[in-house]
Amino acid sequence: MATINPKLDDAARAGWLYYVAGNTQDQIAAKLGVSRQSAQRLVSLAVAEGLVKVRIDHPIAQCLSLAKDLTERFGLSYCEVVPSDPGSASNTLGVAQAVAAEIERWLGRNEPIVLAMGTGRTLKAAVEQLPSIDGPQHKVVSLTGNIGPDGSAAYYNVVFTMADTVKSRSFPMPLPVIASSKAERDMLHAQAMIRPTLELAARADVTFVGIGELGPTAPLVLDGFVSEAELLALRKAGAVGEIVGWAFDQDGAFIDGMTNDRVASAPIPDRSRSLVIAAAMGKAKLPAISAAIRGRLVNGLITDEATAEALLQLP
Repeated sequence: MATINPKLDDAARAGWLYYVAGNTQDQIAAKLGVSRQSAQRLVSLAVAEGLVKVRIDHPIAQCLSLAKDLTERFGLSYCEVVPSDPGSASNTLGVAQAVAAEIERWLGRNEPIVLAMGTGRTLKAAVEQLPSIDGPQHKVVSLTGNIGPDGSAAYYNVVFTMADTVKSRSFPMPLPVIASSKAERDMLHAQAMIRPTLELAARADVTFVGIGELGPTAPLVLDGFVSEAELLALRKAGAVGEIVGWAFDQDGAFIDGMTNDRVASAPIPDRSRSLVIAAAMGKAKLPAISAAIRGRLVNGLITDEATAEALLQLP
């Protein structure tokens, strides 16, 4: 049985009274029978503990204009641009919240859908923003394996995290992210328990993916999925980015052979029938984002103002 924390209960109540019901701190103090200072501390605790998730429900003209320009220039089916915080070094701020809101909209539908999820820091941050969602009619499937190179659970695989808050059928991919050989990958994909998950991923109505850059701080290297030598070889072959492990060049074409022969992830769903939304921002990811949208590896994008402006300035 979970341990009840009365302090967090009080903080959640104070947070609800302040952010939802619109009470002042004096009113909260009176309703909870505490001092104004205690009420203020409880509201702050609610925010610090992640009990409060704030969304600003107001379109910003500049963001709407940038989204329209990106949509027209790159032929996107969906685009959302969120405000940038010039003082923040975060590569997920704002974008993660927008992704969470879009996932919530899809899972709020009455008709059954298949929602596919990639992996990465932005998607993990987004999933952590999700409220409790009751959607037993939906199916959530992972595009990528959940086993790290040392046999441990892959930290940024998000389907298991989603299962904590989203009440729908979940289909993880019980595979390594990158197999040790092409033969092993092909053998794993042929397994009876894996084929239905791959087939389900191919039928996704909407897919959310992150875009990884292949610079010195490439997530594939930091997370131990490829070696530095393999990364250098990929870059020498022209790779500028990756989506669920699939490395691609500046034109959005997948690199022949190399680590792509060993990627155990499902193929990216067919963009002609599925909405594939990439969530990515930041200067380091510009070449990869540009290649992914130019090459139609994705047909949707959630990014921030600064990244959107930079994309539109590229030749």
